[in-house]
Amino acid sequence: MGPGIRGGAADGPVNSDTSALPALAVCIVAPRLVDWRPPVRIQEPRVRLALRSTALLCAALLALAACSTTGSRPGVDPTAGLDPVSSPEWAADMARFAAEDAARPPPERPIVFTGSSSVRMWDTLEQDFPEVPVLNRGFGGSQVRDAVWYADAVALRYRPRQIVLYAGDNDTHAGRSPAQVLADTQAFVARIHAALPGTQIALLGIKPSPSRLELLPVQRATNTALRTWATGQRNVAYIDVFTPMLDAEGLPRESLFIADRLHMNAEGYALWREIIAPYLVR
Repeated sequence: MGPGIRGGAADGPVNSDTSALPALAVCIVAPRLVDWRPPVRIQEPRVRLALRSTALLCAALLALAACSTTGSRPGVDPTAGLDPVSSPEWAADMARFAAEDAARPPPERPIVFTGSSSVRMWDTLEQDFPEVPVLNRGFGGSQVRDAVWYADAVALRYRPRQIVLYAGDNDTHAGRSPAQVLADTQAFVARIHAALPGTQIALLGIKPSPSRLELLPVQRATNTALRTWATGQRNVAYIDVFTPMLDAEGLPRESLFIADRLHMNAEGYALWREIIAPYLVR
């Protein structure tokens, strides 16, 4: 059992969960932090990023405190109230997965990697994890809610021993808030555990990328919300890929990316392999 994954039967957050109370207290003592504006115009980009990051973090933690008491319950549809899929194009990806399964039967009880293009473009996934059966079911451009709607096609049908989910990158780029990404992630976990209790789920934090530098504050806030929530769950782990991908200046390492400065190159995936390997269920 990998680090960060708690043993025992899977269950959702319960009404008595107090894991978010310390975070809530931080925001209560600074009640107007989210609305605060500096008295003078700050020109330094790093300072502006830091201020925005603090405000977004506080907002995310307040949302987490509210969400932590309303987790999944038996008999509740995880897709109830969920936004529609972000694109009808994903139906073609699901058909492609079915065709691939017919042409080449997937391994028994694999570790399923799913999520957006950072997973889809991981062409060396099997070679990078030869010691465990892995299956790539990433579909590029997708958001967390798409993984919820298509959970049967990308995960449940394989009865996986573990699911590694990378999502949130496109969500925040499309303007979704940390609270929305957290709620969608909770819906994904609830749907998986409703069908396959005890399945281990690893949540990859949003990666920083040079092409989305302006999103670093909201990415940090989203990752904090995901990590804080996952820490209080059974059979759920949060994996930090964000921090190791930053340089000494706190900016994304250019050497990890291809020319578009968004997707990773071989060096980037080698780093991910090193980070993720200890969490995989053998």
